[in-house]
Amino acid sequence: MSSNKRIILITGANNGIGFETAAALATASSKNHVLVAARSRSKGEQAIKNIQARNPVGTLSLVELDVTSDASIAAAAKQIETEFGRLDVLVNNAGICTLHTVADTTREILHSTFDANVYGPMLLTNAVAPLLKKSKDPRIINVSSTMGSITLRSDHTDPLSANNLAEAYRMSKAALNMLTATLNFEFKDWPTPCKVWSFCPGFVVTDLGARDDGTGSREWKKNNGAENPETSAEGIRQIVDGERDGEVGKFVQRFGKQGPW
Repeated sequence: MSSNKRIILITGANNGIGFETAAALATASSKNHVLVAARSRSKGEQAIKNIQARNPVGTLSLVELDVTSDASIAAAAKQIETEFGRLDVLVNNAGICTLHTVADTTREILHSTFDANVYGPMLLTNAVAPLLKKSKDPRIINVSSTMGSITLRSDHTDPLSANNLAEAYRMSKAALNMLTATLNFEFKDWPTPCKVWSFCPGFVVTDLGARDDGTGSREWKKNNGAENPETSAEGIRQIVDGERDGEVGKFVQRFGKQGPW
């Protein structure tokens, strides 16, 4: 791989926001090499074929990665080190959302949600930190949500407060936001400081949070005003390309906006 390529790892890149982000970054520049990370090799390979059908100017390859598995994280970090020697951008996008009220939340729901949405990004970041440290411009983007905003949750007049079906998800994204603040502090003294953001992709059409009764499905989201996930991908592309470097360490949103912690 040419040394002038920017190596970008996107977790959960076979679907939804992760897929559109991989496509957007592969399309944005011939210097971008996008690592499409997916738990399923077959789904990851299909995602790459679908992106290549759009004739991107950048390049892509697959990393089989389950962020809830320490062995998978270690293997992915080793693969990236062997094939590229460094990592320039990490997009912690993979996550889950199950819709339950506080009363219906179980230990299993909490464990699985935090495992994917908090423990995974933290441990993956630790594993690839030595590779990011070798970059001339290291960046980490944690895909969060304003559903995790303590400020907005505390404002009972805010429309988001009426949604009480994603409480474990809310808590996990609040924890992910703290991870952003922590990494921004911990990595500021690197030879080349690592830039870290939390990013809210907005209410867009994906499979995240779908229930058997149709709540949270793609059709339900469309009927309730959800937008195309390409808008989320464009927001991440702007961060990767340095257009929001004045907001390092912040909780940023699409369209140049910021969210409250």
